[in-house]
Amino acid sequence: MQKTIFVVDDSLSNLSLAEEVLEKKYRVVTLSSAKKLFMALEKQIPDLILLDIAMPDMSGFDAIKQLKNNGAYAQIPVIFLTALTDSFNEALGIQLGAVDFITKPFSEPVLMNRIKNHILIEELIGEKTAQLTQLKNGIVFTMADIVESRDKNTGGHIKRLQHYLKVLLSAMTMQNAYADEISKWDIDAFISSADLHDLGKICVPDSILNKPGALTEQEFDTIKSHAAEGEKIISQMIGRTDETEFLHNAKLIAAHHHERWDGAGYPRALTDTDIPLQGRIVALADAYDALVSERPYKKAVSHEEAVDTIMKDAGQHFDPLIAEVFYKVNDQFKL
Repeated sequence: MQKTIFVVDDSLSNLSLAEEVLEKKYRVVTLSSAKKLFMALEKQIPDLILLDIAMPDMSGFDAIKQLKNNGAYAQIPVIFLTALTDSFNEALGIQLGAVDFITKPFSEPVLMNRIKNHILIEELIGEKTAQLTQLKNGIVFTMADIVESRDKNTGGHIKRLQHYLKVLLSAMTMQNAYADEISKWDIDAFISSADLHDLGKICVPDSILNKPGALTEQEFDTIKSHAAEGEKIISQMIGRTDETEFLHNAKLIAAHHHERWDGAGYPRALTDTDIPLQGRIVALADAYDALVSERPYKKAVSHEEAVDTIMKDAGQHFDPLIAEVFYKVNDQFKL
């Protein structure tokens, strides 16, 4: 597949020259300002950005800062195009996240070879990253499946939760509900991390986990302990690895997916936005699945009844903004 390169420069002659050289092998999009770059990024993510430093309104340095602070764009490799060849600017550019510098005016062989090398590097990194991600996801799913297999009441829960979260996160982004925060997340990693939301159930005895009748108050307290136990287990994982976002999200979800907007949840009785967004999102998706699933102690309710229950609990159990988004796309929750 042909790679796409964005070339950003306020000089039309530089844009024309870059396009003439690169279009022989790549799909080239020329942009005359950083503002136009960010407009273009809303429609397409390129494989590489060639970015001029000295531009009016927003410099290349300011533009790369904004790129690296946005989770959707942070991984795009950036090569600076510049006539500034002093060591200070080169050091600053590398510090801000650029992968290379190409000095203007550039020659065709230099431009083509530099780009070829960086795209090849990114392809190799991408392949290795995909392999590691697949391995990690396989391990996580297996761990979650082991926990779920002990709880005979929740068969298929993990896969259904993944579907609900994909629908909900996409809709929240489209409807601008906490979109700024969500844009900083790796969505696939977030959904995978949610597989561990009930990890703490590994500490709950089978006799309680699979009790067919009503739980005593003491037994229910034991069940509720799975949120804090899950947080504790994942905290131990974090202490043994350099992994950050994936386990950070898993910890927040495990700890907070039973908190309630009104403060009546557990384990910390947090209220409204004091509850991490990760927990508030999974809380709704998890509750929906519990409502539409049969248990030894209850029958499943219909999709319509589940939607009605969740909307009645908006502002009490659930974040009202997330509930509003859910209501608009609830048909997509049907399986």
